[in-house]
Amino acid sequence: MSKKGNIQAAFAVLWGFFAVRKRRDYDADAKNLTQAQIIIAGLIGGVVFVLTLLLAVYLVLQSVK
Repeated sequence: MSKKGNIQAAFAVLWGFFAVRKRRDYDADAKNLTQAQIIIAGLIGGVVFVLTLLLAVYLVLQSVK
């Protein structure tokens, strides 16, 4: 996997989380990225998202005390 492909996969997943992908960008990603790149980027993105939410909740609860 190339570094450019990994970054492209990360951006594809990021924009997919926000559901703002254009059709032509989706088609380009489908041609250039492998399923493994998308799955790995999705898992990493999901973990980062959940950890960010947990950190936000932790910080809010700490400020309430």
